[in-house]
Amino acid sequence: MQNKLRPLILGDLEIKIPIIQGGMGVKISTSSLVSAVSNYGAAGTIASVGLGHGRPDNKTNFPKASSDGLREEIRETKKLTKGVFGVNIMVALTNYEDLVKTTVKEGVDFIVSGAGLPLHLPELTKGSSIKLIPIASSARAADIIIKTWKRRYNRLPDAIVVEGPLAGGHLGFKYDDLASNKADTLESILEDVVKLSKKYGNIPVIAGGGISDGKAIAKFLKLGAKGVQIATPFVATNECSVADEFKQAYLKAKKEDILIIKSPVGMPGRAIRTKLIDKVMSGKKIKFKCNYKCLKTCDPDIAPYCIADALFNAADGNLDDSVVFTGANVFKINKIIPINELMDKLVNEAIITLRKLSGQKSHKPMPKQHLFTINELAVYLGMQPITIYKHAAAGRFPGFKVGSKWRFKKATIDKWIKHQEDNRTSTKVKK
Repeated sequence: MQNKLRPLILGDLEIKIPIIQGGMGVKISTSSLVSAVSNYGAAGTIASVGLGHGRPDNKTNFPKASSDGLREEIRETKKLTKGVFGVNIMVALTNYEDLVKTTVKEGVDFIVSGAGLPLHLPELTKGSSIKLIPIASSARAADIIIKTWKRRYNRLPDAIVVEGPLAGGHLGFKYDDLASNKADTLESILEDVVKLSKKYGNIPVIAGGGISDGKAIAKFLKLGAKGVQIATPFVATNECSVADEFKQAYLKAKKEDILIIKSPVGMPGRAIRTKLIDKVMSGKKIKFKCNYKCLKTCDPDIAPYCIADALFNAADGNLDDSVVFTGANVFKINKIIPINELMDKLVNEAIITLRKLSGQKSHKPMPKQHLFTINELAVYLGMQPITIYKHAAAGRFPGFKVGSKWRFKKATIDKWIKHQEDNRTSTKVKK
């Protein structure tokens, strides 16, 4: 019987919970969020883009301000966690090499790199033990990266993130395909990349894009992924340091508010409707002075707006003049919760679903220990910890308190399970 998720193994690096928190910029996945995810046993990811925002030289010396901001964020994260964490670095950035070199110098566990093909990444990290994880949105892109790295540097990726069309932020698909829902699904892309990875000794494949609950985690693990990358749900947590207005935009978002936009990066993106986006989509050009020269592909003379200013505004909570990137399933989020509660929910639901997919019972035989905590009981009963807590506190579930902590006796729980089975009900407490 499975009572935990298998760790994600990247060579000599073990991520105990096979979940990588996706990098979110600008200044969304910073040290407070990243360290909380890592402390749980998963892997946090700092988004390196725009970390100079708020520094006095951000407009006068963008590359230096960005590198200094990244350096500070890495060091702060190390103060807060001993867990596994890495940095996401976009290939499309003009200061890409500087950010990679800063990351290598400071030392993290891995680099995730997308928004372009990171064909030169091994050269920039030569001599370091940092794991390299490119992002690909097709088997063709993954194959190009693998073959190029093998030919030039005699090495393979330590893992590959397969990012599907339901992801947030910049997307590696054609605008028309996304807008018309004709892009290949994550399921089909994952299948192709898993087959490809087997030709090169089973490179771990990580599924990402639109994964927002434990059921989806279980599905993609069963389809051959060794782990998953999740981003959007982490915004609606206490530990995410982005402005509250940004979080509220997530809570208020409806399905019809989520749009596919064109970005000066040269790629389409998924974002929540704002006044700025409405203006741009109506054909209006937002005049701006380019203070950053941050993108290789951006021509300020023809760009409809400054993506850097739009993202800085979003981070500050000035939503009318912003771009608020998000995944496709943001409309399912309805409250802000602690990281541990989110992770408990994701992990336990994934375990429960994997058992069901394997034809196992939703709960496994109780071990011989006498007392159980809420989290221990959740795993064996196939329930969410918060559900057990609420019903125990209301007297609708057999338990007792030791100080401020709930405890549950094996004999009492056995009777409860038998009662549920006798009445042909599920093992979940009725509300």
